[in-house]
Amino acid sequence: MKSKVYFTRIITPEKVLEMYEVLGKKLIGKIAVKLHSGEEGNQNFLKPDFWRAIIDKLNGTVVECNTAYEGSRNTTEKHLKTIEKHGWSKYFEVDLMDAEGPDMILDIPEGKVIQKNYVGKDMKNYDGMIVLSHFKGHPMGGYGAL
Repeated sequence: MKSKVYFTRIITPEKVLEMYEVLGKKLIGKIAVKLHSGEEGNQNFLKPDFWRAIIDKLNGTVVECNTAYEGSRNTTEKHLKTIEKHGWSKYFEVDLMDAEGPDMILDIPEGKVIQKNYVGKDMKNYDGMIVLSHFKGHPMGGYGAL
C-alpha cells in the first residue's frame, strides 16, 4: 500500500493547523499530543508557543515518556522539572505516561523481530493521539524522530 506524504517548507503554527485540516481526520475525545519537550541545555526543540494552536484546537494533553538514556528526562522527577522549565506545564496539561509503572505491553503477534512493545500505561486514558515529530541527528551517530 502506498502512503500519502504531505510536505511543506513553511514552518509556522498556522501551517501545522493547515496540515492537520488537510488530513481530513478529526480527533475527538481525550487527545494525547506527543511531542519533544526538550532536553536540558538543548534549545533545538519546538517551543510551547509554536505548538499552542494545534494543542488548543484539539484540547489536547501534552504527553511524553521518560527517556532510556542519561539526561534531564530519564526520571520522572527530573523530567517534570525540565517540562516546567521549558514552559509546557505553564500552558498545557502534561502527562508523563510512564511516570508510575508498570508499562502497558502491546503484543505484536506477526512481529518478525519484536513481538512486544512497551508503552506508558497512561496510553489507555486517551481516545486518540497526534504525534508532532521533528527530525534530529543524534551525536552518537544515529538518527531519531518522534
